[in-house]
Amino acid sequence: MAETRASRIEHIAGLSVGVALLVLGLKAGAWWLTGSVALFADALESVVNVAAAVAALLAIRLSALPPDANHPYGHAKAEYFSAVLEGALIIVAALLILNEAWAAWQNPRAPDQAPLGLAVSALATGINAAWASLLFRRGRAARSPALLADARHLMADVVTSAGVVVGVTLVVLTGVLWLDPLLAALTAVNILVSGWQLMRDSVGGLMDEAVPPDRLARIRELVNRHGVGAIEAHDIRTRASGRYTFVEFHLVVPGDMTVTDAHAICDSIEAALKDELGNATITIHVEPEGKAKHRGVLVL
Repeated sequence: MAETRASRIEHIAGLSVGVALLVLGLKAGAWWLTGSVALFADALESVVNVAAAVAALLAIRLSALPPDANHPYGHAKAEYFSAVLEGALIIVAALLILNEAWAAWQNPRAPDQAPLGLAVSALATGINAAWASLLFRRGRAARSPALLADARHLMADVVTSAGVVVGVTLVVLTGVLWLDPLLAALTAVNILVSGWQLMRDSVGGLMDEAVPPDRLARIRELVNRHGVGAIEAHDIRTRASGRYTFVEFHLVVPGDMTVTDAHAICDSIEAALKDELGNATITIHVEPEGKAKHRGVLVL
């Protein structure tokens, strides 16, 4: 089951490379037809999309490798490195766009063959929107940082591309040439923000941040519901690593409870947590009542 899920994620990541190349070709064609610096900025961001899609594919392949002697917790964090790289590429692209926007601001020119170029750009934007929507659904279902990072970047690209199409249309209709480099600069600022947020979220994963509060509350609820026979659970700690969730806590049981009975309670809790979390590693430290710290989540 886990292998099938991993192969599906890898298949989607491979398709992302093809979609990114197709969109890059369309946007580069739109820029070549018009000479618009705003459409150039849009095409340059698609170059980043291709590089990011390739990085995501490689990271997903690496993260699917099983644990080994050097990586006993697996390779899931490789996806975070992909997301950090994508954020860095976005920032580089934004700086290049700002440079082109400044040059065009000083020497503005009217776009050529604007209707055809805008139609091609609109088609590329539609493809990106559809693919980003699919990546969001699959990335959330698989809890894949690489797919979600790609989806967020593509959706930001969709927003900026739509703005560029509208803006270049206004340039053609009004003859206000400085709108073109202005739109390019605004595009650069937008993807700078996107790149920064992407890197911040990915660094959080590399720093072993805890799971979100709503998921932690659900974990506590399941421990409480399936820990019948125990006294309490305390020191619950969690961390997310790519598609995997790690949970550990101390479980307090009556001092005269047998090892077999305590183990059965642990099995019940582990099964419930894995059913809820999917790919999860659960570590439970069993304590007799007399040695417990007596704090944490009360288990009825």
